[in-house]
Amino acid sequence: MKEFDFTYNAKNSPSKEELIAAAARAMGCAPKRVGGLKILKRSLDARKEIVYRYHLVAWMDNEAPYQEYQLPPYQDVTNSEPVIVIGCGPAGMFASLRLIMSGLKPIILERGKDVHARKFDMAKIVREAFVDEDSNFCFGEGGAGTFSDGKLYTRSNKRGDIREILHQLVKFGADESILVDAHPHLGSDKLPRIVENIRNQIVECGGEYHFSSRVTDLQKNGDEWSVTCSNGDSYKAKNVILATGHSAKDIYELFDRKGWELQAKGFAIGVRAEHPQALINKIQYHDKYQSYLPAAEYSLVTQVEGRGVFSFCMCPGGILVPSSTDNQSVVLNGMSNSARNSQWANAGIVCSVEPGDIPEYQKFGALSLLRFQQDVERSMKITDTFKAPAQRMMDFCRRIESKNLPKSSYAAGTVNAPLHEMLPEFIYSRLRVAFPEFNRKMKGYYTNDALILACESRTSSPVRIPRDPETLQHLSLTGLYPCGEGAGYAGGIVSSAIDGVIVAQKIAELR
Repeated sequence: MKEFDFTYNAKNSPSKEELIAAAARAMGCAPKRVGGLKILKRSLDARKEIVYRYHLVAWMDNEAPYQEYQLPPYQDVTNSEPVIVIGCGPAGMFASLRLIMSGLKPIILERGKDVHARKFDMAKIVREAFVDEDSNFCFGEGGAGTFSDGKLYTRSNKRGDIREILHQLVKFGADESILVDAHPHLGSDKLPRIVENIRNQIVECGGEYHFSSRVTDLQKNGDEWSVTCSNGDSYKAKNVILATGHSAKDIYELFDRKGWELQAKGFAIGVRAEHPQALINKIQYHDKYQSYLPAAEYSLVTQVEGRGVFSFCMCPGGILVPSSTDNQSVVLNGMSNSARNSQWANAGIVCSVEPGDIPEYQKFGALSLLRFQQDVERSMKITDTFKAPAQRMMDFCRRIESKNLPKSSYAAGTVNAPLHEMLPEFIYSRLRVAFPEFNRKMKGYYTNDALILACESRTSSPVRIPRDPETLQHLSLTGLYPCGEGAGYAGGIVSSAIDGVIVAQKIAELR
């Protein structure tokens, strides 16, 4: 068995015969002796020639074939020990699947609605300028990731087995290409069906789903937890997985009131930058873009005044969406459908913030960065609607109010505003340096044809719920397992899903 690399022009996919010939060369045998081959990784390289790079494994006809990854089997948990799972984003869903594999029964409490019903509430944000604070782009079945692009790229390889997450997604409807693509992507148009299929599997195995069940209280009575919901229902179990996501500020406030340990956690805040996708294609493909190539993406980072300024959640061929979770704030995010075929490209351009950057908020203790985040979000609500304050990019950096604004993908609309005055100065001063600096890496990026919109503030949780590194339980609350992005231990779909699996495994080990 031999692993090898193969490169081909992006215009034409290699034939089976070409791959077999390349495998034969790698193994030093005749093509007829090649018993089989499998693509392990595929990536697009546009640095010089625009090519795809394959990493493959091949074996000879007298060798055992490559062993495909096999998912552990699901079990019937109808009458098994229950585990309460609070939150139905990636961490909660994949924790629940792993619980079922381990013979435990997940009882899922989700504050929002099912994945189809929440679409109607999201439409109201644009149509009626109203946010349902329990059902929106952040809250509801599938979590924030369901309607924010579905990127699966992660650097969390060492934290757990990514294969389990990707193979689960394929089982529930994702294209098999995610198993090999270097930057796999699902698309917000396909995620609802995948999320629904996961729910059906969990229910079929005996797990429970309870929607419109926002948790309002947690109480420990001996070895048992009691969880109370806004609808008056309550549930009891020995173990609780807390996977509420990065926007569930009410959970942090509940912990604070009860005196349970919390920690302020650095996060990042800034703006969304929107360019014509044709411009990004031109830059990234060096004027060689062809229709058969995917919409170009980018990743940018620099250091300004000791803080990182970087791109976040880049959405090629995407649109901007309102991610506010209350009616007093304007928060933006980006998403792309699977085709990535809109005329715009957008990305968060954000600056790292640490507790020491905001001394005036230290009186709020562990909630200091959360309060700062809330204040910035509320300062962006300058109309009675969810129109986003916006400014042309070069005007923004030059402290000039824009005379007019280019068209935008943001359906709720834009309003011309002096963002250079509205953003906290220490954030603005770093952004205004970063944008021209990014132009050194992507010539043409810094342009007044690009639009800056505010704010992008939900990059990660500004609070960490601390847990024991060995047991994964809260430092002082046995049986309570902080998990995923909302607890401060993940960032993105895959890392959150991995953390859910890890926590579920630990519960199974300790029972």
